Amino acid sequence: MTLFLESLRSALASIRAHRLRSFLTSLGIVIGVASVITVVSLIQGLSKSVSDQFSGLGGNGLTVKAHNEFKDVMRGKVNYLRFDDVEHLRVHMDEVSELSPVFSPGFSEVRYTGLSATAQVVATSASYQEVNQRYARLGRFISDSDDAGARRVAVIGEKLIDDLHLPDNPVGSFVLYANEWFKIVGVMEKRGEVFGMSQDTYMIIPYKTGQSIIGNNTRPQMQITLAVRDLTRLDETRQHLRTVMRNAHRLKPEEKDDFEIDSADQIAKTFDKISTTVTLVMSGIVGIALLVGGIGIMNIMLVSVKERTREIGICKAIGARSRDILMQFLIEAVTLSLLGGVLGLAIGYVLGVVIAGMIPDFPPAVVPWWAVALAMLFSGSVGVVFGVVPASQAARLDPIEALRYE
Repeated sequence: MTLFLESLRSALASIRAHRLRSFLTSLGIVIGVASVITVVSLIQGLSKSVSDQFSGLGGNGLTVKAHNEFKDVMRGKVNYLRFDDVEHLRVHMDEVSELSPVFSPGFSEVRYTGLSATAQVVATSASYQEVNQRYARLGRFISDSDDAGARRVAVIGEKLIDDLHLPDNPVGSFVLYANEWFKIVGVMEKRGEVFGMSQDTYMIIPYKTGQSIIGNNTRPQMQITLAVRDLTRLDETRQHLRTVMRNAHRLKPEEKDDFEIDSADQIAKTFDKISTTVTLVMSGIVGIALLVGGIGIMNIMLVSVKERTREIGICKAIGARSRDILMQFLIEAVTLSLLGGVLGLAIGYVLGVVIAGMIPDFPPAVVPWWAVALAMLFSGSVGVVFGVVPASQAARLDPIEALRYE
């Protein structure tokens, strides 16, 4: 331990004696680590933001929707879920605690006192908020009685209050939609933005109200979200759901499913995989700078060995062993590399925060602990790998020849 501390003290003294050269030597490491941390912080910040957004969908949900391939759509063959499917699932899916059908009546303009706004209008049931884990901030959500009576009531997103210049508490106000007046009974909790697009520009109306608006001759693209009672049996529930849907659509064994089943967290998991892949690829690319930095450290350390040849000779003459010399130079190389890594971490984090702040509506940069650990580990490894050759050269010097060196 004493030898290690003395070698560390000597390494720091040498670095302080040649501050500018030491900084330029570790500059490649600084740039490499800063680049990696900047890229990782931006990607991880975006990934965390998207994951948080999708967590609001509820992790216990299965969503059924029509399956349509592009080539079939181009030929005019389009699959739909039917309104009968909703009741069929209610009867045959005991593993499901709640069920919520969702579809758009097809209109998007909402008006209030001469102002209009484009909104995503969806018709759904009272169970929507339980299935999707989304609740009203003001007023109430659609009730079963609203749905049964096909009442003209609506729950709106926060952004519509600003777009239509509604009162701060718009509960009780009326808006015009599809040439009919709808009474606002609630305002949903704010969800914020993703990729600069608001998630609060929408209006929810009762399921049967939506049916009455589109009439009996229109088939909307509907999806049905189901809340599973037992998450440990999610795969079994999915398989049973597939069987029930195939029976409802009277599909023969050789026929493909005309529907698809997604779990609520699949999109978030897919995005996590994509962000992980991008992180690894970008880290590999900018990691080349670390390689360049390592070569710079080796070159300067080789020069340092030449400059300190007489010093090495004196140390060996008074009893220093080859391994002592090896450790001294190796610690100096690793210290240079680690100092560059620490400086790169700080610069990378600041750059990530600044870049994220300059991009409108971009989520805050996030630096995960594993990125810090990997950056420091890789920096130290670069110091070891590229410092061992100069250190070995110094350790092998003959003391007599070293003392004669001018």
